[in-house]
Amino acid sequence: MIKKFILLAAFCINGLFMSAQNVGSSPDYIKALSADWKGERLADGRPKVSDNLLDRLQKLTLEEAWAELIELGYPNQFEGEWKLINESEEATMVGRAVTAQFMPARPDLEKQVREQGKVEGRAYDKATVSWAIPTLTTGDIYVADGYGKTVLGTIVGSNLGNGVFTRTGKGVVFYGYVRDMEDLRKIKGFNGWIKGSHPSYMRQTILTSINAPIRIGQAIVLPGDAVLAKKDGVLFVPSHLVEHVVLTGEVTKLFDVFGQQRIKEKKYTAGEIDSKWTNSIKKDFKDWVKDYKGQLPMSRESLDKYLETRNF
Repeated sequence: MIKKFILLAAFCINGLFMSAQNVGSSPDYIKALSADWKGERLADGRPKVSDNLLDRLQKLTLEEAWAELIELGYPNQFEGEWKLINESEEATMVGRAVTAQFMPARPDLEKQVREQGKVEGRAYDKATVSWAIPTLTTGDIYVADGYGKTVLGTIVGSNLGNGVFTRTGKGVVFYGYVRDMEDLRKIKGFNGWIKGSHPSYMRQTILTSINAPIRIGQAIVLPGDAVLAKKDGVLFVPSHLVEHVVLTGEVTKLFDVFGQQRIKEKKYTAGEIDSKWTNSIKKDFKDWVKDYKGQLPMSRESLDKYLETRNF
C-alpha cells in the first residue's frame, strides 16, 4: 500500500512537472494558433509567409492593407505613434513576427520562469532579456511587449541589437524602450519601431513567453504574423490573410492609378470615381488594364479571377 502511494505521488509530481507552462511555445501550440494557415511552416511551427508575398506587401500603403483587414473583421491589427531608431525617408520593414512578452518581475514568478528555461535549454542563469534572440531566423522581425517600461526595462542595447540583426537581417518592433541608440544606428540595415530610449539596462523585468499571443498597444500579434512597418505605423497581418490582403491592396492601387488618370483626362469626375462604379466605368477599367503599360504586381490570371468577384 505504501509503495503504491509513493508511486502515485511520484506520478502526480511528474505530471505537474511535465505540464509546466513553457516559456517558448511548442510547435503544436503555434500551429493551433494559426490553424487557418494552410501553407509551409518554419521549424518552430510558425507560418512561413513567402518572401515574394512579403516583398509585395512592402509596396502597399498602410491604408491599402488596413482597409481590407477591417472588412475581414480584423480591426485590432494597427499601432501608431512610434519612434524610429533610424528616421530615414525609406524607412519600411516587412517580415515574420517572433513574439516575446515581458512583465514586471516578482521573485516567485521569476523562479518558475528560470526553472522552466533550464528545462528548455535556455541560458537560465543569464538575464532573460536575451532568451528570444537565439530563436530568430532570417526574415524574422522581433516583436516584443515591454509594457512601455522606461527605466530598467530596455529590451535591447547595441550587443543584443547586433544579435538580432545578425540572425534576421531585419530589426525590431517593441512596445517598450531600448538603450545604446547611437550604436544601434551604426548597425547598417537595422531599424526599430520603439516607444523610446533610456540609458538604463533591464532590471526588475523578466521575459515570460516566446511565440505566444501578445498585445502591442492597440494591436494583437500572433507568432508568424506578417509585419508591415512604415514611418506612420505598424500593421500586423494574420498569416492566412496576407495573400488576399496583398492582392486586394494591389488592385486598389490599380484602381487609383486608373481613376486619377481618368479624372485628369476629365472623362469622369472625382465623385464618380470615388463612388460605386457604373457598368460603363467597370468596362472602361477592364479595357484599360488590358493595355496597362506598367508591370502588374500580380499574375494576369490572379487579377482576372479577382475582378470576377469584386463589387467595384
